[in-house]
Amino acid sequence: MASIKNFWRKTTNNSEQEEPAEDQLPLEPAAPAAMLDLDIAGNDPLAIYLQSNPGVVEVSKLLIDSPAVRALRDSGARLVVPLVSQGELIGLINLGPRLSEQEYSADDRKLLNDLASQAAPAVRVAQLARQQQAEARERERLEQELQVARLIQQTLLPQSLPDLTDYEVGAYYQPAREVGGDFYDFIYLDENRVGFIIGDVTDKGVPAALVMATTRTLLRAAAERLESPGKVLERVNDLLYPDIPARMFVTCLYAILDLKSGDLQYANAGHDLPFLRHEVGVDELRATGMPLGLMPGMDYEEKQVTIGPGETVLLYSDGLAEAHAPDGDMYGFPRLQQTIGQHSGGLELIDYLLDHLAGFTGPEWVQEDDVTLVTLQRKHNITADKPGDGNSAEAAKWLTVAELLIPSQPGNEREAMEEVAKICATMALPADRFEKLKTAVAEATMNAMEHGNKYQAEVPVQIEVLKKETAVAVRISDQGGGRPAKETELPDLEAKLAGQQSPRGWGLFLIKNMVDEMNITENGTVHTVELVVNLGEGE
Repeated sequence: MASIKNFWRKTTNNSEQEEPAEDQLPLEPAAPAAMLDLDIAGNDPLAIYLQSNPGVVEVSKLLIDSPAVRALRDSGARLVVPLVSQGELIGLINLGPRLSEQEYSADDRKLLNDLASQAAPAVRVAQLARQQQAEARERERLEQELQVARLIQQTLLPQSLPDLTDYEVGAYYQPAREVGGDFYDFIYLDENRVGFIIGDVTDKGVPAALVMATTRTLLRAAAERLESPGKVLERVNDLLYPDIPARMFVTCLYAILDLKSGDLQYANAGHDLPFLRHEVGVDELRATGMPLGLMPGMDYEEKQVTIGPGETVLLYSDGLAEAHAPDGDMYGFPRLQQTIGQHSGGLELIDYLLDHLAGFTGPEWVQEDDVTLVTLQRKHNITADKPGDGNSAEAAKWLTVAELLIPSQPGNEREAMEEVAKICATMALPADRFEKLKTAVAEATMNAMEHGNKYQAEVPVQIEVLKKETAVAVRISDQGGGRPAKETELPDLEAKLAGQQSPRGWGLFLIKNMVDEMNITENGTVHTVELVVNLGEGE
């Protein structure tokens, strides 16, 4: 608790001051009031005493052992008058001996008490005004700092997304405050390779923005000279470590995509593990390594994965996984992995995750950390791996219209039928074939959920709708790749009733007779039924 700085070493009463004798030199003018720079701690015994004993106090009679009392005595103070405003001790008036060397009278003490009672509110107002001015200056300084940091961050974040022939790239960035610590970047290494970077600086404001700018520059410089993602992170870590501010570090993932093969080579400096979404499920892309700037001489493990047609890689920051619901439950990485598996991937995955997050956190959510999402999807092949027998006529440019993921739960075949019907409603299918296709889709989806996925809700059925000039195709895939592709035997009602034929088997027979072409394939993991319906008039 700071005291009032004015301290009069000597005081005088004009009525009592003696005129100097004519043969004496004039008295030296009184020295100006001295300043006693005294800060009294809130737990100092003097502060506690004055708080409960307002009024003039003689320093010589204070039987208190405290740093403040010793400082007053050393300064020559005789009287102390506490300034109390609304029960709070806000300062002191300290007086030294009078110039007349007389003792302070009762009138003097009354005058000092009256002065203190009037001065205390004025001093308090002055203190508050000074505090507000200091706070205003601090706010202005912080706003200028934030403007600088925002400018740095906006300048360094990519202004556009990579335009790649066989890949689609999406990005989303939302800082929790005016300035965040997340960053992402794309580096065009050569005509066949593109680098992907995502990172997070532990701090906010200008320091984090400057570290972000430095890290980005170092990453780009190292990537131009070094081929290996692990070596790039090693180099950046060693350069960053000597100069990074205390208690700061950077998590970062650096990956290099080979545009021809789909190979993704990556190394991770303590960042959140990316996810690879494929037909079978969602995998974490693990690679170990310490965050950048923590310790010198670190090694970074390298891994490689091949992104197949239709598969999606998600890079993200912890602002998504560590968000909390109103009841305190954290979104979490398992939930994120499961949510990714419920979507077909691609650019729309970002909006799907954000919608899912909004439903989890509720409308009153206060964002706790930056949210950054980057998706990389390899486009589907549109020729040989599509429906048809592989010759030049049948392999003619099939285009993927839509992809669906249907949870494997009883009754969801109707949802699959309705979604496919919405997609195919504008494809000029004859009415009779349109209705038959709906029935075939429902039956094939039910078979996939029951026999392929064993009604495991977390294992979805994947449905892909394709189109070319002369036909529409629907591919229905499950994870029962180990089961044989059964031939559709002609059902015999009497044989079935006699137990000579399986009571099952009507489904495939029905499906085959509902469409123009049905193909069944399996690769040991995925079992797929392809339904092809020709456009134009029916036979």
